[in-house]
Amino acid sequence: MTALLQALRACVGSEHVLTEGDLSAYELDWRRRFRGRALAVVRPADTAQVAAVLRACAAHGASVVPQGGNTGLVGGGVPDGSGTQVLLSLTRLHRVRGIDAANLTMTVEAGCVLQAAQQAAADAGLWLPLSLAAEGSCTIGGNLATNAGGTQVLRFGNSRELCLGLEVVTADGQVWDGLSGLRKDNTGYDLRDLFIGSEGTLGIITAATLKLHPRPAATGTALAAAASLQQCVALLGLAQARLGAALTGFEVMNRFSLELVARHFPALPRPLPPAAWTVLLQQADCEGEAQARARLEAVLQAALEAGLIDDAVVAESLAQSRALWHLRESIPLAQAQEGPNIKHDISVPVSVIPAFVERTDAALARAFPGMRLVNFGHLGDGNLHYNVQAPEGVPAQQFLDAEEHAVNAVVYDAVVAAGGSISAEHGVGALKRDELARRKSPVALQMMRAIKQALDPQGRLNPGRVL
Repeated sequence: MTALLQALRACVGSEHVLTEGDLSAYELDWRRRFRGRALAVVRPADTAQVAAVLRACAAHGASVVPQGGNTGLVGGGVPDGSGTQVLLSLTRLHRVRGIDAANLTMTVEAGCVLQAAQQAAADAGLWLPLSLAAEGSCTIGGNLATNAGGTQVLRFGNSRELCLGLEVVTADGQVWDGLSGLRKDNTGYDLRDLFIGSEGTLGIITAATLKLHPRPAATGTALAAAASLQQCVALLGLAQARLGAALTGFEVMNRFSLELVARHFPALPRPLPPAAWTVLLQQADCEGEAQARARLEAVLQAALEAGLIDDAVVAESLAQSRALWHLRESIPLAQAQEGPNIKHDISVPVSVIPAFVERTDAALARAFPGMRLVNFGHLGDGNLHYNVQAPEGVPAQQFLDAEEHAVNAVVYDAVVAAGGSISAEHGVGALKRDELARRKSPVALQMMRAIKQALDPQGRLNPGRVL
């Protein structure tokens, strides 16, 4: 391995090949569930250096684990414990290469933090609508590698729908320049879509051309209380009918999820009394503030008159809007404070969500008495974060270790029966690899393995992930 380390130092400089000291920022995942040991952490500065690193690893038979902001939730971006893998950190590839305002596109490097890309678009008078709770630390490359979703999928789609082109380094160190800003290009297979969502197992994304949108003239945010998920789904239909494309976000939070926020972050305001379900609505409009607010208030008034909601509040300022979103975004942090939990990032058709939740809640309560459900997420696109917390008084890690497999079986069986997916926006990584093998169509798995074999025949790119 000494020869490989020497080759890597020649590629990126000795100061950017880390082998000693505390490397936990790279070797330990965000949830602190997966810890590995890398041969070296290598930090290239540009695409040419990434390609050189891949060629050096190919020559020495070393596997490569790419990593962006290390905010993933499925163990897809940290090395294994062998001490033989090269951890490829892309955080130095952080430039915004350019913005084409007339074409409504921007080209950014993979290590660019999402929030920095959002700000660059805003500085140009435009809008990058991809928005995640981790946007202050997650990176564009990671967003695309996992096909991240977020809070505005309802209108703008996942990361895939916001990407027009990619630059990718292949397993053998070649560079594919597919940074097209074209919205129409029917010249064969769409190679871009192979790499988006592939979690670094087919190639290393080094840059992307993303769609931008005109900045909305007005935004509106509201919080509403409902007694049932059926009412939440009916409210979604009403909001879509009244607001159309202006509806950009529709989030739901069950009572216990907000109780955890109140327990661990008591300083956060609670503008509505506790309810079985709390809905967060977001609209972005080309009309002025007064007209947009009036439309949102009219939706809520109609929902009150129809008995779909019991109470509601509309943000009167940007600060109030951010405070409402802060409640929603604090749920994962509150869960972490409560202790390790069994996470499920699932999607099912919106129409069957109420029945799915009712049946699965009951099945879990029978099998695991006292377990606590933290159910929240993006009802507008059918994606729930359906998480199971240990019973009160039971050590969280003990419950996780003893019951995770059995809890997953109950939840994933119900998801498949409902025609859903066991991973909506977090990816597969190492955490769900075996579940995917059990639940994915054999034909689909065969095609996926054929693609992997064609693009990474030696299996050196992020091995043990996805497949």
